[in-house]
Amino acid sequence: MPELPEVEVTRMGIAPYLEGRRISQVIIRQPKLRWPIPRELPFQLQDRKVVSVTRRAKYLLLNFDKGTLIIHLGMSGSLRMLQTDNQPLKEVTEASAKIESVESGYPPGKHDHFDLILVDGSVLRFKDPRRFGAILWHPGCVDRHTLFSHLGPEPFSSHFSAVYLYQLSRGRKIPIKTFLMNNQVVVGVGNIYANEALFHAKVSPRTAAGRIGLSRYEKLVQNVKSVLQNAIDAGGSSLRDFVNSDGNPGYFQQQYWVYGRAGMPCRHCGKQIKQIKQVQRSSFYCPVCQK
Repeated sequence: MPELPEVEVTRMGIAPYLEGRRISQVIIRQPKLRWPIPRELPFQLQDRKVVSVTRRAKYLLLNFDKGTLIIHLGMSGSLRMLQTDNQPLKEVTEASAKIESVESGYPPGKHDHFDLILVDGSVLRFKDPRRFGAILWHPGCVDRHTLFSHLGPEPFSSHFSAVYLYQLSRGRKIPIKTFLMNNQVVVGVGNIYANEALFHAKVSPRTAAGRIGLSRYEKLVQNVKSVLQNAIDAGGSSLRDFVNSDGNPGYFQQQYWVYGRAGMPCRHCGKQIKQIKQVQRSSFYCPVCQK
């Protein structure tokens, strides 16, 4: 499943081609995703201008003057920017992103369920082979949507701090990795990035959250932020299906220190990396470096 870095990489890729542009048409080929795509969406979005493209947790938000299109990539979803042949866009073709032709060799495929067509001829296409993704419309304040009302702070925000984690964790006996992956505590710290951040902070994933002091939380917060930022800079991780809006995979998996390296030597001390199960998720750690 695409995690926060992969979603942020996608947002950065599509935002320049959507913001400030109007919708000319919406095509729904397969409405049955995780939740049904609203059938009235083509009428609601026609001739509406995209004001901004933002992200909340693992959701992409296309913000209009009134209302928000909510997109979730699910397990295998991806968004691609395409361009029709009849209206080439000079500012797009000169950009770094690869804009492909809808007419020449890129007709809709079996799993291309949704197109957002702009008045300038470019197309935002949603592909989702497993159909666990979502495309929803919310007319009001998106923060009050049931998907977001219970969420914790963003990891890059000032609200996500050592003091916040320290106070919230007092008396908690659950393992720190489970605590860190709870999206009511902080959003977007998925399994890969929790493993990596804990390694760099020298904290065992088995340590009870309530036993970690303020100074160690300061180090952990710093490493959560740096690991996520490094993953964004590397284009995310591509263990299975993820490609960015250019169709290219991410490369952060080449930088893993512990994730997926069970039985291999620690890059720091040489001790064998261990693997355990925590809440049905694999945790990887170095028994020497992480206490």
